[in-house]
Amino acid sequence: MNPVRSHARAKDASPKDLGGATSYGMKKADLFFNVVRLPVDFGMLLLAGLAAYLLRTQVLASLRPVYFQLNLPLFSYMSLVTIVALVFIGAYAISGLYSMKIRIGKAEEFLKVIVASSAGIMLVIIFIFLRQALFNSRFLVLGAWILAMLFVAIGRLLVRYFQHVAVTRYNFGIQRVVLIGNDAVAQGLKEQLTQHLDTGYRIIAHWETPQLEALAGLGDTVDEVLLITPHYADGTIVDLVDFCHEHHIVFKFVPNLYQTLTKHLDVDTIGTVPVIELKRTLLDGWGKVFKRMVDLVGATVGLVIFSPVFLVIAVAIKLDTPGPVFARLPRISKSKRFILYKFRGMIAYDPDGGAESLKASLSELNERQDGPLFKIKNDPRITRVGKVIRKYRLDELAQFINVLRGDMSLVGPRPHQPDEVARYQKHHKKVLAIKAGATGLAQVSGSSDLSFDEEVTLDSFYIENWSMTMDFKIIFRTIFKMLRDHSAV
Repeated sequence: MNPVRSHARAKDASPKDLGGATSYGMKKADLFFNVVRLPVDFGMLLLAGLAAYLLRTQVLASLRPVYFQLNLPLFSYMSLVTIVALVFIGAYAISGLYSMKIRIGKAEEFLKVIVASSAGIMLVIIFIFLRQALFNSRFLVLGAWILAMLFVAIGRLLVRYFQHVAVTRYNFGIQRVVLIGNDAVAQGLKEQLTQHLDTGYRIIAHWETPQLEALAGLGDTVDEVLLITPHYADGTIVDLVDFCHEHHIVFKFVPNLYQTLTKHLDVDTIGTVPVIELKRTLLDGWGKVFKRMVDLVGATVGLVIFSPVFLVIAVAIKLDTPGPVFARLPRISKSKRFILYKFRGMIAYDPDGGAESLKASLSELNERQDGPLFKIKNDPRITRVGKVIRKYRLDELAQFINVLRGDMSLVGPRPHQPDEVARYQKHHKKVLAIKAGATGLAQVSGSSDLSFDEEVTLDSFYIENWSMTMDFKIIFRTIFKMLRDHSAV
């Protein structure tokens, strides 16, 4: 018998038996509440500092007079508390209190808060010592440290409570899962997830064997496939994995003993069963949060800075040819259809006429015969203003609107047309794993000079090796390319 499976069959164990770690696999809820914990911690640290100040100046003042209040008024004190709170937040982050991968119980969480808070206050004390400055009140340092641990612990307990309520009562951030397996482990896990709603999983189907047609029939109602029993034909499992990747369904499986001992595998736990998720990209957890923050800030700044340019382009388009200022183009991102905004550089777009209706008649002039893309260097549909804005890539500045709305990201694979995606081969669909981008690795590495397969290769490399550093490099290369390269994308 597989030792791992034998251990996993301890189905009588409840979430409380695992150190109080009751939130297994709540991918969406975990992400949300882990993000919430950061501002809650920061707010609790400020509150702890304020409480220490008021306790010393208002409550204990009758026992021991306050001499520092004039030298350290409340506003100046809270400014110092804000800086110290940021130091504490850094210590919490280093200790793993904001980790998306590690789920810890209440006792371990409180211990981490104590250790990290102590490390933070030691840094403050060392700073005061090195400056050879006499702080106004030792009580403020000691009191704020003790209250910080207490307040942060209370704040995190409140977050746990609201997370429990949100998941169990309102199904917030749940994972709708299809369970595949025909052994005792599968049945035991099913019972655990059914009995303990706070795991964040809701089983919508349980099959003894993989059923691709039935899975396809579930449509968007399934978030995750969990393969418990791996003893099926290799071809069946490969087809199942490919289907999940193509439809953006999380695929997890129960590993054997040797896989759990491999350090490079990301082993998680659902209930009492160890599982491994097959990921197609490193973009996950806090990476998603940071990337979205950069998108929001970048799009907002871009819209503000380029607003005068937008006005000039809009007037020029209206004076040049009849039609709207923006071209509203159907595109695909993560297998979902959205409307891409561009400044109109062609004759008025109309699904039943105009630029789009001429596409079929111009197919012989298509320079991208190597794949499903459509590209003509001297496209007769381009207007006079269009030649200018496309030459300097100004038509694509309108995509800041899409980035702000969340349809796409600043950096990512190129968004393609629905008719092009319909002709993708199996390996081409890798580029649909994450949000499309206003710019990307392919665009800054050759753009229209690349073959379609070369473009897919570059976008696939970006998806598999994503990092914020790579995003910033691509953004800077895009700016440089816009200034130096005036060939249309």
